[in-house]
Amino acid sequence: MDSKGSVKFQYLAAIFVNIVSISFGAYCGWPSASFLELSSSASPLETGPLSKQDQGNVASVLCLGGLVGNVFFLWLADKIGRKNSMLWVALPSLLGWIGIPYARNPTHLIAARFLGGVAGGGCFGVIPVYTAELAEDTVRGVLGTLLVLTCNLGVLFAFILGYFFNYATVAWVVSTLSIVFVVCFWFMPETPQHLAQRHKLSEAEDALRYYRNIRARPSKELSEQLQLELHKLRAPEKPDDADIDDTAVTWADFADRKTRKALLIGLGLLMANQGCGCFAMLNYTAMIFEESGSSLPPTVSAIIVGVIQLVGSYVSTLLVERAGRKLLLLVSAVGICLSQLIMASHSYMKVLQYDTSSFDWVPIAAFSFMLFIASWGLLTLPFLVISEILPPKIRSTAIMVLMSVLWLLSMLTIKLIPLLTAAWGMHGTVLFFACCTLAGTLFIAIFLPETRGKTIETILASL
Repeated sequence: MDSKGSVKFQYLAAIFVNIVSISFGAYCGWPSASFLELSSSASPLETGPLSKQDQGNVASVLCLGGLVGNVFFLWLADKIGRKNSMLWVALPSLLGWIGIPYARNPTHLIAARFLGGVAGGGCFGVIPVYTAELAEDTVRGVLGTLLVLTCNLGVLFAFILGYFFNYATVAWVVSTLSIVFVVCFWFMPETPQHLAQRHKLSEAEDALRYYRNIRARPSKELSEQLQLELHKLRAPEKPDDADIDDTAVTWADFADRKTRKALLIGLGLLMANQGCGCFAMLNYTAMIFEESGSSLPPTVSAIIVGVIQLVGSYVSTLLVERAGRKLLLLVSAVGICLSQLIMASHSYMKVLQYDTSSFDWVPIAAFSFMLFIASWGLLTLPFLVISEILPPKIRSTAIMVLMSVLWLLSMLTIKLIPLLTAAWGMHGTVLFFACCTLAGTLFIAIFLPETRGKTIETILASL
């Protein structure tokens, strides 16, 4: 069978489900240009220009919404399925964008951004599970990186729209993505693994045949690997009179040493993901360029960075099945750390009142490279690796716990950046993130197993 033909519906499903993550990426990028407008003397808000505190609240509430959305939609994914749960993600995504043009004060913006965060929590919680359950081992890495790639596409989309239009028009344009997502994703089947766990074996086999593009072929003519997948789905039927729900997750499921190790590795990866500070600084891209003394308009600088980050994410999709997850994560972390040391050094030289006018381009280049190299690995791959190393039975529950920690860390770092900058200066803040990145590098080098090209069973056995 043609390998490309066998995975085309897996690619199609991964592309369709990630349309809504483009919308969430736009939520992440929206403050960059919009805050310049909303904090100016010409602010359209009835309460006047946004203060620094209001900006921090409006930016960071996205993560609080992400925490709520992560818990709710992963719970919903186990109840009604991964597909149906993702379809419901479109509702808060759409309502959040519609609410922004009607906002008259910071509270209204906070409410709208909270809904956007709820949708983002659904994306980063359910999409990795959905992708891991439908993908073959050979394409699981590529499909897993699409989540951050499309999210970065949304960031760039918001940057570009913010250059040409005001903040309200941007919201109206991006709101259409939620509708496009529902129309495209509506016809995708549920994941075979979830259907099998719910003892819907006939539907599970149909879904597997769809995603493997083998719907018209008898089982006996299939490859050994596909026959094995079908055999795994044909587990014994659950007796009608059984009192024990064998699909329910219990504390005993977390008692296994390998399960605990997988959870700790996942926690370490997410702490490195947020501790590097790249996601937090992304929310203040235009302002960082404005304060750096760049001659380019801050919105143009943000667009350039958005392009660089998108290219970095695309490079990750090309290399993830060639170089491997661990190597990309290590290269990414080292590159981030070096970039931040350069940025901190330049900022400290300005504090010491050295003449830096001849190389004020250095922090801009370092910041751009930091986001580029971060998109290779540390901003992209942790979500894929976590979905690979967790046992299937507890995957949804464990990801819910880990992603809740992620959203709390995201909210903390976004909220702290203005406060740390005021207390320590830009150089002290960036140096702090560099130290956190170095700690994450050491953790990855020591504890993270390589998962490239391995089956879920092989990965679990290696822990």
